[in-house]
Amino acid sequence: MSSSQYQRVPQNEEGIDMKDANSRTPPPKQEEQASKAMVVFSVSFYLVAAIVMVMVNKWVLNAIEIPLFFLFCQLIIAVVLLHICALFGYFKLPTLDYQTCRGLVPLISCNVLGLAFNTYCLQYVDASFYQVARGLVLPFTVFFSWFLLRTKSSPQTLVAVGIVCFGFLLGVSAERISVSTLGVVLGVASSVTTSVHAIVVKHSLPIVSGSTLDLVYYSNFLSAVVILPFVLISGEAFVVWDMATGAGDNAGALNTFLTGAAVTGVFGFLICIAGFLSIKVTSPISHMISAAVRGVLQTFLGIWVFGDVVSAGRGFGIVFILAGSVYYVYTKSQEQAAKPAPPPPADAVPRGGVTPNAVFTPSFEGEEDPAREKRGSGRVF
Repeated sequence: MSSSQYQRVPQNEEGIDMKDANSRTPPPKQEEQASKAMVVFSVSFYLVAAIVMVMVNKWVLNAIEIPLFFLFCQLIIAVVLLHICALFGYFKLPTLDYQTCRGLVPLISCNVLGLAFNTYCLQYVDASFYQVARGLVLPFTVFFSWFLLRTKSSPQTLVAVGIVCFGFLLGVSAERISVSTLGVVLGVASSVTTSVHAIVVKHSLPIVSGSTLDLVYYSNFLSAVVILPFVLISGEAFVVWDMATGAGDNAGALNTFLTGAAVTGVFGFLICIAGFLSIKVTSPISHMISAAVRGVLQTFLGIWVFGDVVSAGRGFGIVFILAGSVYYVYTKSQEQAAKPAPPPPADAVPRGGVTPNAVFTPSFEGEEDPAREKRGSGRVF
């Protein structure tokens, strides 16, 4: 063979390996397909678990108003299920330590507030209006991306945000008589926490070495610890006692509560994993879009299951909110496609005196591997 049939590749600036130029390493097609399948699975998994959670939550809250204790039970059931999974060897439970708990304070705070706002909002509004009440997720996501991550938005993005805001105002103004103002305020607060939560989860994964299940365990356990005192302060403990003893107006709600707690506890465990998994393998924006699709299905189920009456204003509000979200995704994809490819580094340009047809492939210490970053460093459930 002649020297032109070899490729010179410097390795960590020490020495040169000789490779056959005719042999090409095939692209990792199987890994790319697995990654796409994981994205589809995580988003679909999240949609199903989230819809079941909302519908069963609404069913229980219609029967008895103990939202904080209901949340506490869901979190405890999720923690118990994680211990059962660890008992059968599916994964190893993390060891609770002070430094990790301290690092997760922003996540736990955001998680507790988000759960409380979501549940109270659902208590005060119809299941079909829940999408409108929480319709400002996209505008707040764009705002916090700029405020926290210093990400500048294009004019097309601002147009999409304007469409969503118009849909929210249209849906709320059409329901100003039949919908609780408190429910709308709680929906706005829920939108804020949802937008921040996706960003906080991304920043919290490195604290637990990228392990999704470790973050799920910490999130459920510590959130339950934080919520318990508020169950006592809010007076819900007396309502729970009346329900358990069969006294008062909540005597017949025990069976509904137990069934709902069991179902939502299991699906709360699933949605917690699905939510973290969706954020980890996709992006905060993709996670938000999957939540928007969930809202549409949720609206139709609210009409079918609970007999919700959807006015024209509510319907058009949902349409504009979804239209703005879809337009946002379209503009972001166009912006990504229009970005020019980065120029090759100077070391990649062949210098005089090199072997003909030889290509130098520079290797820099500390350079990020996009495939490794996409796969993540932790386990994927």
